[in-house]
Amino acid sequence: MTISYLDISVIIFFLSISMGIGLYYSKKSGKNIKTFFLGGQNLNWYLAGLSMVATTFAADTPLLVTEIVSTKGISGNWLWWSQLMGGMFTTFFFASYWRRAGVTTDLEIIEMRYDGTLAKILRGFKAIYLGIFMNAIIIAWVNLALMALLQVFFNLSYEEALMWTAFCMVFVAFYSAISGFMGVVVSDAVQFFIAMIGCIVLAFFVVNSAEIGGVVALKQKLQALPGVTDFWPNFSDTTTSNGLPVFILAPATFFAFIGLQWWASWYPGAEPGGGGYIAQRMMSCKDEKNAVLATFFFQVAHYCIRPWPWIIVALCSIVLYPELSVMDKKLGYVMAMKDFLPNGFRGLLLAAFLAAYMSTLSTQLNWGSSYVINDLYVRFVNPEASNKKKILFSRLSICVLMLVALFITTQIKTIESAWLFLIECGAGAGLVLMLRWYWWRINVWSEVVATLAPFIGYISVVYLFDLSYPYTFYFTTAFTVICILSSCYLCPDTSHETLDAFYKKIKPIGFWGKYSEGKFEKTKSKFSMNILLVICGTIFTYSTLFFLGKLVLFYFEEALLSLFIAILSGIALKIALNKS
Repeated sequence: MTISYLDISVIIFFLSISMGIGLYYSKKSGKNIKTFFLGGQNLNWYLAGLSMVATTFAADTPLLVTEIVSTKGISGNWLWWSQLMGGMFTTFFFASYWRRAGVTTDLEIIEMRYDGTLAKILRGFKAIYLGIFMNAIIIAWVNLALMALLQVFFNLSYEEALMWTAFCMVFVAFYSAISGFMGVVVSDAVQFFIAMIGCIVLAFFVVNSAEIGGVVALKQKLQALPGVTDFWPNFSDTTTSNGLPVFILAPATFFAFIGLQWWASWYPGAEPGGGGYIAQRMMSCKDEKNAVLATFFFQVAHYCIRPWPWIIVALCSIVLYPELSVMDKKLGYVMAMKDFLPNGFRGLLLAAFLAAYMSTLSTQLNWGSSYVINDLYVRFVNPEASNKKKILFSRLSICVLMLVALFITTQIKTIESAWLFLIECGAGAGLVLMLRWYWWRINVWSEVVATLAPFIGYISVVYLFDLSYPYTFYFTTAFTVICILSSCYLCPDTSHETLDAFYKKIKPIGFWGKYSEGKFEKTKSKFSMNILLVICGTIFTYSTLFFLGKLVLFYFEEALLSLFIAILSGIALKIALNKS
């Protein structure tokens, strides 16, 4: 297919906006690394929250949702809907702590919370492991999604798609390197609105096309596939009387999602206790209140606002492209873009995908660079480096990270393989990331064990018992948790001086024994209030998610019930917030 001059004009206009933002903030980003990586810690909640949402909306996200819905129905989205509970814990238990810590990166917490040579080694190791290795894998799977879009949309070869993706990486790396964190955040906000408008436009054109005929007709066409529009998993038979598949989610998999995954696994954008680029945005807020509000806004926007345009297109793709194999189901989204968008709007959707891609890539590069500079170069190589040299090396490290990620892109074959690797090799580690704020017995060995045990457990269960997800996940999580709890009692405690200083700095609630200065009853009350906030926030967000979904699918009675629950839980949440 050919792309019109109008489409090209829309794309060029979008790229010009991104470059203009980068150039505008280029002079303001070079004061020091706090400015380059945290924007001077003066962000309002809505800008920080929008940046969180934009970053977790990558080029692969609509394709992943399309694959999920096409193979497991709407209920398959519990794969990521289940992480809401962890997000609410981050909002009400951890967001204020991250801002209060006053650090440049979340890895600084390691040496604030623990002491000794091992803490230094662990900080340096995580800077390499997360900032370079894992970061490159994340960027690589985002690259694969963009390449899949380019290959289908323009009939490009793998090599041609890789070349254009490399060009996009160079463009993003350039404006990220010159603009620093503020340029990234402001670009995120603009890119999020462009991406969402594009996705809504696509959903409108596809569902109202002659081939679909509107929402009512879509539901009629999907009646032959029981369970595809169910919001809750179907645990019944796997086939119907006519031999067509029922869209189900296995009970063991569903329990892994809602019972374990949200607290057990490290996953970019949904780290237990916060962390990564989410913590970076919390720490960039101008105060603790804005950090909490930004994180709450992120949860609501992430789960309620974003998914339904993708899900509508995914449901349509089941009807439009039944010939697609299971491996190619995700391409239904791109094929719908190609087949149903008129000139101009096609360019808008391409700009939307570029916006999603660029917001994720710019964040990953800036965040990864913060580890390389703050937790490796400044901490171990040149602690006395001038601000000018730190900024120069920050910009250079962004370029190096881009090249590493481009190489990794050529080594990864599927998005799913990269995702499963992250989930399995972090199973159980989330426990330490949460408990280190609330229990004095967590020590540096606990974090070391939490980093290494998942690899040992996963490799053991795969090669000894030949199991696959979710059973490997159950075993690895249990193995890691046992190792962590054992380390709390068998390994040396953190020194009294370090724990005392950490407690006085953060003032955490929880089990701090003598360090809490007899304030357990007060912290117990605060803990209970935070639990109430988590429950109210979770109910409010899920009910809003279901309300919007039922509304766009014309299930009006169920939509009203969900709206009623959302209003009640919202009022309860407001009252609890005022009291806290």
